[in-house]
Amino acid sequence: MRPVSPAVGAPGGPDGAGQGTRGSAGKILNKASKRRRRTNILTAAAAVLVILLGAGVVGGTYFFDSVDFAEPTAENQTAQVLASDNSVISTLGTFNRSIIPETSINPLIKLAVVSAEDKGFYKHNGIDMKGIARAAWNNFSGGETQGASTITQQYAKYATKRKEITYNVKLREAVIARKMEDEYTKDQILGRYLNSVYFGRGANGIEAAVKAYFGPTRSALTPIGSKGAITAAEAAVLASVIKQPEPVKGGHPGFDPQNSKSEAEIRWRYTVGNMAELALPAGLKEAGVPAGIPAPTVYPTKTLKPWDPDKCSTTATCGNNKPSAKIVKYVKRELKDMGISETELNQGGLQIKTTINPKVQKLAEEAANGKNKESPLNGMDSTYKSALVAINPSNGRVLAYYGGPDAKSWDYAGPNYSETGTFSGGGRPPGSTFKIYTLLAALSDGYGMDTIWDSTLKKVNGGGKISNSGREGGSLKCPDPKACSLEVSVEQSYNFTFYWLADKLGPEKIVETAHKAGIQTIGDPENTDRHNLEDASEAQLKKIGFGREVGFGQYSITALDHASGVATIANDGVYNKAHFVREVRQRDAKTGKFVAVKNTGEKLKPVKAFSPDVAAAAQDVMQKIPRINGIGLADGRKAIGKTGTWEFTGKGKKDGQNGDAWMVGGTKEIAASVWIGREKVNKKTKQMELMPIFKANGRP
Repeated sequence: MRPVSPAVGAPGGPDGAGQGTRGSAGKILNKASKRRRRTNILTAAAAVLVILLGAGVVGGTYFFDSVDFAEPTAENQTAQVLASDNSVISTLGTFNRSIIPETSINPLIKLAVVSAEDKGFYKHNGIDMKGIARAAWNNFSGGETQGASTITQQYAKYATKRKEITYNVKLREAVIARKMEDEYTKDQILGRYLNSVYFGRGANGIEAAVKAYFGPTRSALTPIGSKGAITAAEAAVLASVIKQPEPVKGGHPGFDPQNSKSEAEIRWRYTVGNMAELALPAGLKEAGVPAGIPAPTVYPTKTLKPWDPDKCSTTATCGNNKPSAKIVKYVKRELKDMGISETELNQGGLQIKTTINPKVQKLAEEAANGKNKESPLNGMDSTYKSALVAINPSNGRVLAYYGGPDAKSWDYAGPNYSETGTFSGGGRPPGSTFKIYTLLAALSDGYGMDTIWDSTLKKVNGGGKISNSGREGGSLKCPDPKACSLEVSVEQSYNFTFYWLADKLGPEKIVETAHKAGIQTIGDPENTDRHNLEDASEAQLKKIGFGREVGFGQYSITALDHASGVATIANDGVYNKAHFVREVRQRDAKTGKFVAVKNTGEKLKPVKAFSPDVAAAAQDVMQKIPRINGIGLADGRKAIGKTGTWEFTGKGKKDGQNGDAWMVGGTKEIAASVWIGREKVNKKTKQMELMPIFKANGRP
């Protein structure tokens, strides 16, 4: 909602003839029409007489009307979700507004708004009696409905949330305006008006307007004479649009230069003329305008920016159509844990600085975009999906997150929940990449890399042969099929070793170890639900009924958790919880500068999950895998890695087809998990179904 502005009219402003005001009808009136007209005129005259005696009327009702003077902190403001370089990822809220200290607003903006909307602002007591009388005469006598309000009355209307224009409402506005003038300074009233008024382009309040018209780096708080400060010419543009920021269908185009440059310039000249009359170059003490500033003569076309409603820096809600929008659900969850309510998020004008690195995020999105020639998905059909998460191992900051193309699509990198909070799916079987946690469990329990494992043994309880993607007997890179070392089994990703490790250690031990590394949730044997591992006891894990196949990755986990797990190995066994929020800031009410909100922001709590010896042993063998697979880093730099697949188990399954392909790895600086799969919607069940992605070729 915006305050009532004077009716749109000629450049004369509040005192000018309104757009579309009625002229002479040019017809002979009949007697009944003449009588009705005389009645209207007499009624109007009486109303005007009462208003001109307004001091008595206002005084009579003064003490019986409360002032509902909304504090600016109660206004809805835009919350910005920022990347680590302070670029805007997303905005949250219904109003594009950022409330700033009224005493710090550039004085030229104040002068321009007074010049455009209420020349007598610094002289009257909140009420323009002549304007009210004129409006009453026009309204009662059948003319164009007019508001004819002072700035104080406009804000009174806004603060009391009144939309209609009637005599009673105008009188009550006058009462409240008078009381406001008694309780608050002119600077307070004008400042709060500027924080509330609508400027078009989706901008509520002067700070949002400055950015919408002149770019995201500009601010209404920059002092006169400082680099980037709003000039007198620019201030006049902003003030001039208030009267009618947007076009009326079939009527006036409004005063936004993007909609009508000619009308905007006419209105601008009116505003500039009043600025010269009031203060330029003489100065105006009441507004804080110093002497010596000349009145502008050239419309500031060069500094005006075109408005893009999809641009995050100038809209209330944006970013939902981008892959980075998926991080917002994590941001909201972390803010809630910090004690920030939904109301505070909507009203606080917060800046939430995240851990997302724009360069890494861009690389992730480009890799996931099948239209990009450099993407591994290039040339594949749209049923191929992907997920990628990158984390800084030294602190747990999520550097990049890709789970889908926009906010509404399925999240392939994390869990999905319905609006009621019910788990609706997410996560995929990690296959051989999960062996890194089985390895950690074995090393922690004293198993060495030289321990020997028999590939010829069959599963317990007559379960049959353990599959190794067709690599059996003499094709194994072991001295003997019955004597494969743990080290070779990791390098070549043989399943049998990890099956028997799960048998000896217990499936629950493998899951517990994975949780220590960073796996927060895991799917159940049917993959219909997820289990939170945070407080799960060994007994509870046993009750879930994990099989020995957990040792080589049967049960689903998310790409986010997997990146966190491999980050722990890269960080020498020290776990840092993955997180998205780095800092929460709010504008200081006095200075206008953004400052950190107390008791918020990241709180790093490194946990020694594994001994340095265990972590080092895991790193040594995992550093061989990228080179074995021909994907080592340039210049021979060391990096740990593990590949993995899981067989396709859906309808139409053929031998050797896989449903999930994974790669996890990292360095001291960055750890990542990547998943590629293929899904389609079942026409009967309307559910997502996995599809085969390729025939197994060599090691998983």
